[in-house]
Amino acid sequence: MRAAQRERLLRSVIAAVAKRGFNEVTVADIVRGARVSRGAFYAHFPDKESCFLAATRDGGQMLTGEVTDAVRRLGAGASAEDALRAGLAAFLGFLAREPAFTRAFYIDMPAAGSRAVARIEAAQHSFARLNQAWHERARRDHPAWPQVPYMACFALAGATTELVRAEVRHGRAAALTALEDTLAALHLTVLAGQPWPAAAPAVVAAEPAAG
Repeated sequence: MRAAQRERLLRSVIAAVAKRGFNEVTVADIVRGARVSRGAFYAHFPDKESCFLAATRDGGQMLTGEVTDAVRRLGAGASAEDALRAGLAAFLGFLAREPAFTRAFYIDMPAAGSRAVARIEAAQHSFARLNQAWHERARRDHPAWPQVPYMACFALAGATTELVRAEVRHGRAAALTALEDTLAALHLTVLAGQPWPAAAPAVVAAEPAAG
């Protein structure tokens, strides 16, 4: 019962924030969507910020799990590029399947306070470490690949975040999987020293939102 209530609250806060924005959402909105009492809410969380941070943390853990599982399923004989693409496909596929989480995390999270901003940076470091681990493994088979500092991996995580955020801001969350080729080329250019492939799709800049 208690676990089910918490799960409903987490889903409710993500749906509410994705629809209305963090600042406009109230505890009343969250409990209404979860179909629980206000008392049940406060049994789990002290305020809406804590509820939202718990929801985005759980979603982020699910996302990371899908990425690592996708790479693990390839097996030890997979090429470095196959592993990279499997991870990127899992990452983008999760975001496309969970548009409410994706919007809440990439668009509304920065408005949720300093703890939320720290959570965003921590997520970028988490993916930077995945990039770093992939690169270190890949260099065993490709010793000619350049040594790359950790901050380059962190920069790639930031660039990926901004590309995803732009697509979501312009209502294209469902099409995020189309970024796979661009992101694969970007990672291989920085981490493997490969030239940008001629066949890679051009990135079309989105027009700025009005106002």
